Amino acid sequence: MNTGNSQTKQDLTRWHGGDDKGLENIIERHLNWIHAQVRQRLSQLLRNKGQTCDYVQDILVQFLRFSPRFVISDEAQFRALLLRIVKNALNDKYDWFTARRREIAKERPLPSETILFLDPPQGGRRTPSKSAEQHEREAWIRLAMELLEPEDQEILTLRHWDNQTFPEIGKRLGVPSNTARMRNNRAVVRLTEKILALKKGKLDQAL
Repeated sequence: MNTGNSQTKQDLTRWHGGDDKGLENIIERHLNWIHAQVRQRLSQLLRNKGQTCDYVQDILVQFLRFSPRFVISDEAQFRALLLRIVKNALNDKYDWFTARRREIAKERPLPSETILFLDPPQGGRRTPSKSAEQHEREAWIRLAMELLEPEDQEILTLRHWDNQTFPEIGKRLGVPSNTARMRNNRAVVRLTEKILALKKGKLDQAL
């Protein structure tokens, strides 16, 4: 196995086991690469946001601390996932979504044993018990939400976590309630597609 891939999986497993050193290793190994990619591709947006390595690091730490726990062996795909999260963070709506992510994680914490495996499924992997299925289902939803466009993140959060009505959502977004309903329906379809891709270990497709 590639050394980088092995180390990525080891650090993720170590961190999920309660050792913060695993998270420190992840940030140390990947931060400079992510920062270089973002500066190269989105330099103007970075200037608007402050263009500091500390800003990128904060985004990654917030995501890794408050998103569902996951394990992936492929370092290239792991970096692609982190890069997608940082790109989303450069959108005006991301600060709001980040705050809601933290609130949801604290209000409805997932059990520590709820860990999603983003590698292609293998025959020896255990099927979760019925008592764990609901937690795993919500974990897949939360992770897939991270991969959606900010507009989809917003409307799905308002509707399915905040339980707002379509007239309330429409008023917030400045659109008729029927338009809010249609946007929600389309966002649900995109969310479902990403969940299915993630479950099949097709992270590239989900991204």
